[in-house]
Amino acid sequence: MGLSRNQSIRSSGEYLEGMLSDYMGGKTKPSTRASPKAATSSRLVTVLTCLQFAFAVYATFLLYFMSPSVDLRGKPDFSWATRIWKQFTLTPHVINHYQESNALVKEYSLIPSQVCEQEKIDFVQKKSTDAVMIKLKTELYQQVLDFQKAKIGTETLSELMSMKSKWDNTNNKIPKVTVILNHFKRKTLCAQIDSLLHQTLPFHHVWVLSFGSPNEQSLKRIVESYNNSKISFISSSYDFKYYGRFQMALQTEADLVYILDDDMIPGTKMLQILSHVAGTEKYKNSVLGSIGRILPFRQKDFTFPSYRKFRSKEAGLYLPDPAYDITLDRVVQVDFLSSSWFLSAELVKTLFIETPFTFMTGEDLHLSYQLQKYRNAGSFVLPVDPKDKETWGDSEHRLAYVAETTVIFKDIVQVRDDQWWKALSNGYITQWAAMNPQKIDALFYAHSIEEVKTLSPLLEKFRTTVGKKAYIVVSGGGFCPCEEAAVALKWPKSVCKERRFKIFDLGIGAISAAVSDSEVPVFQGVYASMKGLIKIHNPSVVIAVSDIESNVKKALKMAAETNLNSSTLVLLPRSTVPKALWMADLRPTALPNWNRMRLSISIITQNRVNSLTRLLKSLSNAYYLGDEVAITFNMDSKVDEATLKLANSFEWAHGPKILRRRIIQGGLIRAVSESWYPSSDDNFGLLLEDDIEVSPYYYLWIKNALLSYHYDPQVSLPELASISLYTPRLVEVVKERPKWNATEFFKGIHPNTPYLHQLPCSWGAVFFPKQWREFYVYMNTRFTEDAKQNPVQIPKSRTNGWQASWKKFLIDMMYLRGYVSLYPNFPNQASFSTNHMEPGAHISAKDNVVKHDKSDFEVPLLGRDFRDLLPNGKLPPVGKLPALNLFNQAVSLKGLKAAGAKLGQDVLECGAAEVVVVDRETGLASHCAKF
Repeated sequence: MGLSRNQSIRSSGEYLEGMLSDYMGGKTKPSTRASPKAATSSRLVTVLTCLQFAFAVYATFLLYFMSPSVDLRGKPDFSWATRIWKQFTLTPHVINHYQESNALVKEYSLIPSQVCEQEKIDFVQKKSTDAVMIKLKTELYQQVLDFQKAKIGTETLSELMSMKSKWDNTNNKIPKVTVILNHFKRKTLCAQIDSLLHQTLPFHHVWVLSFGSPNEQSLKRIVESYNNSKISFISSSYDFKYYGRFQMALQTEADLVYILDDDMIPGTKMLQILSHVAGTEKYKNSVLGSIGRILPFRQKDFTFPSYRKFRSKEAGLYLPDPAYDITLDRVVQVDFLSSSWFLSAELVKTLFIETPFTFMTGEDLHLSYQLQKYRNAGSFVLPVDPKDKETWGDSEHRLAYVAETTVIFKDIVQVRDDQWWKALSNGYITQWAAMNPQKIDALFYAHSIEEVKTLSPLLEKFRTTVGKKAYIVVSGGGFCPCEEAAVALKWPKSVCKERRFKIFDLGIGAISAAVSDSEVPVFQGVYASMKGLIKIHNPSVVIAVSDIESNVKKALKMAAETNLNSSTLVLLPRSTVPKALWMADLRPTALPNWNRMRLSISIITQNRVNSLTRLLKSLSNAYYLGDEVAITFNMDSKVDEATLKLANSFEWAHGPKILRRRIIQGGLIRAVSESWYPSSDDNFGLLLEDDIEVSPYYYLWIKNALLSYHYDPQVSLPELASISLYTPRLVEVVKERPKWNATEFFKGIHPNTPYLHQLPCSWGAVFFPKQWREFYVYMNTRFTEDAKQNPVQIPKSRTNGWQASWKKFLIDMMYLRGYVSLYPNFPNQASFSTNHMEPGAHISAKDNVVKHDKSDFEVPLLGRDFRDLLPNGKLPPVGKLPALNLFNQAVSLKGLKAAGAKLGQDVLECGAAEVVVVDRETGLASHCAKF
């Protein structure tokens, strides 16, 4: 059987022989000693032997590099061997009957010049002629630059390069940089590769990506034409959009990653500059680039414009911006980078912590947002040397700027606007936020719709109080959708879409609730977002319900603690939220101290079990706003069995319970004065004898008063030594003990104004730690069994004759030093405590000749919220509080001190215009000082 073929097609033997003949110098002439056929065969054998040897050498190198002992991660370069082999098998001057083969050879030995295409830039760089906009943009840029200079410091290119770096040339440490080029249609690949091949710092690898590109084959040919083992081509018919290149970056083993859009042709010094800056201590935790954006600023109507709003200063900045002649001679922090990103390979992972807002666009913003949120990393545009184009990250800026001059579809702009607003609403600290720190009174957090409903009265009170600002954060998603929260708050659903601060949707549930049973995503999402929101808005308090999910509670606590400007986490029991509406009346400077006070209740009891039962019931029924309150039972040695059993069995839900019993009977003076001693400057003592009963609102009165008059750094009232729960009906220190009505007395000011009184209260009062330490020292110095031997004799005061009374010594000290107590004043002397005047150490005692009418001492308990009874519905400013002396006469605070100084009977001898000053920690008298 024969094989027919075209005469122009040679056998393989003829083809090979012909090629070898060409290499050996052409066709030889027949020998006279051998036939032409024999001579040809001899030469062919010789040549084939040489070729076999060459191939054996080539194969040996191939086998060596394929050995498992060789590290293939560097993708070895043995192209030199291939070139040698080609020299044996291919000839550049094949002619005539070898032309067909030569065409096949050319297909696989292309050079870049044969396949490269260059992008045509047939337009001039756009320059604005709008003088107003040029002025607005340059002014805004200067404001940004001035702020950053003062805040973080900004460096020129030469200053950056002089900074100490991990990748200094002097350290002989050369970073491995993987460069990722993402291409679709643009004809810039050759220009990029040429620039990268001439970098002053060599790259480690270049990965050329083609995802869903119609030009895949041409891009592949370009990469192959460079014949460089460090340049790889990676393609997919599926378009992974803008996030695909970052997903590929996760695979690199390099130190640093340089991701470039196809419109960026870097200067030849860029890798060296970027690596050096990335190795500095200041910028090691950063993403660096050549083009960036500063997001919109807030407008006068408190809304934020679109980032593409025309002729608007508040729309932000594009940097650098040749249209407005804005060039960068110093490094600038921006809100996100465009077109190129240089960062450590480790930081790339951060992009995928949260599900992006969309995969269709916005990877640039999402990267910067995630880096700041989870790594505290910044985004910076590096400066350039205007005279050295090799320092530019985009040596042909018209390519990158075309995106700014081309019309962008409205729906894409809307998506990107929604994305950056979502980021800002989730705690992204933009340059506007950094330059314009906010200050609000309260930031509420609700993890469920029920929590929104619970907190709504307090939120509404804050928002309707003049001068107060409050926003609410909801978890979002399946936990607490924003629109449902808006309905619960009786707000329009549109508030969830407005670019205005009011309600923030974290989207926690949307990401984690349906896909994970772990609490970690929820904790991480709440903490990271709230940390940023707290830093932006600086709330005095962060408010949530006390029974919120434990991990959310921990996240809120951590977020609040990170704020250097002091934000306090307030956790309110749901039932007490309506009782805490007065919180909105506190000054912003007082609110952060919400959790500081620690009240210790000291009960003095012995053998009145029924009275004690009544007192304990009233204490248990009071509103404590979730605060911890300690309770101590102080029992004398003669305590009866029933009282002991009651004290032992009593369950106190608001804090620790302590039982103390004396061995030797001490009597009332020791039982009271030794029942409490402050453990800190924030520990206040409430002393109660067992025949006292308190109002459910007593704790609210104490906390409100302390925050208004003691814990507000802008309020000065050092004379305040105690807060009374009781409103007296008699002038106690006058012999006749006339009746007295505070409501009637102060009706010219306000019938229900609280007031300051020099008389301390023994029927329910909170004593301050500093003055109680003083009292201990004072009483130890002045105590005598015989009252007549006491050196302090207050003119016309019946207290001079009191014996065995701790209150007598406290009155003396307060008179001498000008101290006062704060008293409530409500209709019919309704109070936060009352005295039932039951028989005891004083009342009905055999040696007490004073008769007591119960109606003069027993007052009604206040059983309602007292806010609407106060002047203007809140405690008056400290300067509006009237003051009374010991005898219920109106006197100024200075006048009270003058009366004590005039008496001149304190433990130190002071001048007529001086009072004793004591050591705050010990209570010991230190020196005299003028008042």
